[in-house]
Amino acid sequence: MADRVTVIGWDGSPLTDAARSALAAATLVAGAAHHLDLPEVPPAAERIRLGSVDLAARRIAGHRGSAVVLADGDPGFFGVVRTLRAPQHGLEVEVVPAVSSVATAFARAGMPWDDAQIVVAHSRDLRRAVNVCRAHTKVAVLTSPGAGPAELALLLGDVHRTFVICEELGTEREQVTVLTSDKAPDHYWRDPNVVIVIGGAGATPATVPGWGATRPRAGGGWIAGRDPGYPPAVRGWALPADAYGSDLGEGEATELRAAQLARLGPRVGDLVWDIGSGSGAAAVEAARFGAAVIAVDRDADACARTTAVARRYGVQLQVVHGAAPQVLEDLPEPDVVRVGGGGAPVVAACAARRPERIVAHAATRDEAEAVGRALAEGGYAVECTLLQAVELDPAAWAERERSVAFLLSGRRTHL
Repeated sequence: MADRVTVIGWDGSPLTDAARSALAAATLVAGAAHHLDLPEVPPAAERIRLGSVDLAARRIAGHRGSAVVLADGDPGFFGVVRTLRAPQHGLEVEVVPAVSSVATAFARAGMPWDDAQIVVAHSRDLRRAVNVCRAHTKVAVLTSPGAGPAELALLLGDVHRTFVICEELGTEREQVTVLTSDKAPDHYWRDPNVVIVIGGAGATPATVPGWGATRPRAGGGWIAGRDPGYPPAVRGWALPADAYGSDLGEGEATELRAAQLARLGPRVGDLVWDIGSGSGAAAVEAARFGAAVIAVDRDADACARTTAVARRYGVQLQVVHGAAPQVLEDLPEPDVVRVGGGGAPVVAACAARRPERIVAHAATRDEAEAVGRALAEGGYAVECTLLQAVELDPAAWAERERSVAFLLSGRRTHL
């Protein structure tokens, strides 16, 4: 095992005395090509071009001497330190940090970033990063080859955002470009780059190069990754009808909606389809969990209500006017689906897209059997529960309203 392993962050500024000292004693240096070209790298040291960090870690573990790993930005922030310290490598490391590329990108844009979501995009799971950009008004995306600004914009599709693209930060070729997301696929972008994605209803005003000055929201927050102004502070979920300013539909009763959301478990990085969104209650509450949501309804008035309630609660939704299942063909792949209307044919169409979970409801046993059959034939393990809720008047302890529904949920199997 190496006698000493030092990880040095590099942000383009001169190396610190600690970094110079570690490099001077190094007998092995790992890093990208521009790191290995630094004049401080000893000519006699073994050099490893850093591609796979796991492979480099194995080489370092078998090396006798002092090893240095050079990495862009802060190596402890979505960086190499986690991999080097993994149990299978057994490496204890010393870290000389630098300014992270995310902090540098926001500094170049002149924007605060304590309210930003930060994600890493790889080609194998780019859609997760895209879903975060759909659901939040300020996101920093650490890109990678094959998952850059152009690919990010193409997957966003009709969801328009502003991109602040920061290329090769800390180098002589550093460049910051501001453009709308639909223009990003028309350009070639140099690696490495960071993309700041801004926009959506209720986006926080900020000063961005090329936008001019706007007035930022006063005050600050107490937790990173949250805008203190949006969404409005509302405690609880599965809220009653008066929270949405309209009568809820048959499939939107508070207790049924709570059970549906519990089965779906929407979370950050997910894309939720809400088909037959009605008042928008379920769609908005899924979005309040941090998921990206596409709300679909064939009724234009329902679409307008969903848009209005999303604006009221400060969440991002894409509302699609159209009839399922036909309108579903052009939608991006969902992680979980709530079917609020359309019955077995819509459930079957959703099952064909293979989301992890599907929930639906039925008013009669015959309808429930048809929906359950569609789920089972689509390769889902099916649960069915008969839910009955009775609302009481606490003054007279008399019954106000009774609702009964079959709740069906499908969990994708590995068949």
